[in-house]
Amino acid sequence: MVPGKLYPPTQAVSFDDQSGVQSTQQTVKLVTQFFAPDYAATGQLLDELVRQLAKQGMPVEVFTGQPGYAYGEAEAPRREKTHNLDIHRSRMTQLWSNRLRGKALNGLLFVIRAFLHLLRHGWQKDRVLLLTTAPPFLPVVGYLISLLFNTPYVVILYDLYPDIAVELGVVDYNHPVAKLWRWVNQRVWRRAKALIVLSPSMKDRVVGHCPDIADRVEVIHSWADPDLIKPMEKKDNWFARKHGLVDTFTVLYSGNMGRCHDIATIFEAAKLLRNEPIKFVCIGSGAKREKLIEDVKAEGLEENFLFLPYQDKKDLPYSMTACDVSLVSVSEGMESLVAPSKLYPALAVGRPIAVICPEGAYLEKLVKEGDYGSTFRNGEHQSLANFLKLLSVDRRMTQKIGFQCRQKLERDFTPQVIGYLYSRILNSRA
Repeated sequence: MVPGKLYPPTQAVSFDDQSGVQSTQQTVKLVTQFFAPDYAATGQLLDELVRQLAKQGMPVEVFTGQPGYAYGEAEAPRREKTHNLDIHRSRMTQLWSNRLRGKALNGLLFVIRAFLHLLRHGWQKDRVLLLTTAPPFLPVVGYLISLLFNTPYVVILYDLYPDIAVELGVVDYNHPVAKLWRWVNQRVWRRAKALIVLSPSMKDRVVGHCPDIADRVEVIHSWADPDLIKPMEKKDNWFARKHGLVDTFTVLYSGNMGRCHDIATIFEAAKLLRNEPIKFVCIGSGAKREKLIEDVKAEGLEENFLFLPYQDKKDLPYSMTACDVSLVSVSEGMESLVAPSKLYPALAVGRPIAVICPEGAYLEKLVKEGDYGSTFRNGEHQSLANFLKLLSVDRRMTQKIGFQCRQKLERDFTPQVIGYLYSRILNSRA
């Protein structure tokens, strides 16, 4: 890895191009609370990542928890082994995973278990530790293990805390907890072999906190599997038929409806479209979901909305393609703190994308660079409604934009491309 080099996905890389990397593979130990069969996007993405790395010849070990979101699978097998991949799940199941305090407790318990697991199993110099910010304080484990065993570690920053908590008003910027958290972050980041962030704006935020690590902060986007999610006509889609979406122009929001997402602009646009033959389908959960359901009922928009739970991964190729346009949203002030992973499967389905985000956000630049849909400022519900109405009557435009979306995904955001970028960082001796 060249110090300071940014690795934006720019071209597809075949496995033949990676022969030099495969010959020097280190064993990677991924530690994350969320992992498949968990429905959390983090868990699904990490499952795809490690399987891709294993396919590329890199030995991967995973230490993770039991599912917290997966329906019908309260417990997953404690041990799974395949070629180059060894998955080890803790015994402890998730407690009260739908409550904020329960999530915090689960996160703390997993951090303790992860630390004890790594202490018990020891470390060799040919291994590298890969940790996520799920839960947010998990990277501290990598820092402590590195102090004890001189083990190199890489951190994937999915969310930036305490910045998110400060932005949401949960804690004041100068609160002792926030100050302590920033102090801990700086020590964890400085000792890390590399930090992986999901967007250029996230890199800017991290470097702003800790300028001396700029040469070790790498930008690697999320991805979607084009072999799993493929464009499909709604008339051929059992999911669309089941929910009566075949002949209705469908606007899909699939994923977390959390505190960092702008749901209000979507709702206000739906109010303007109440008399149009347009259906909003919201799949997933999150802190803002129940409030949205209440608002929909209060406005008498039940016929305009369909709410569904998270779907099993095997059903994603059908739930994602049962739409005519996909929605992605980020709340004001959050665009450098989170990076919506739902963007990439939205590209894969070959449908236009409507993005709600602050002005100048990386999402705005990405969507506009290739005409993959349109972007709207937070609160621009009238413009969003106009765009959705235009797409509903101009199917030729919808098809053209959708084709460009699919091309972008296949070129820049596949597991093969992203896996290669990860392997370059993980195998680096720098």
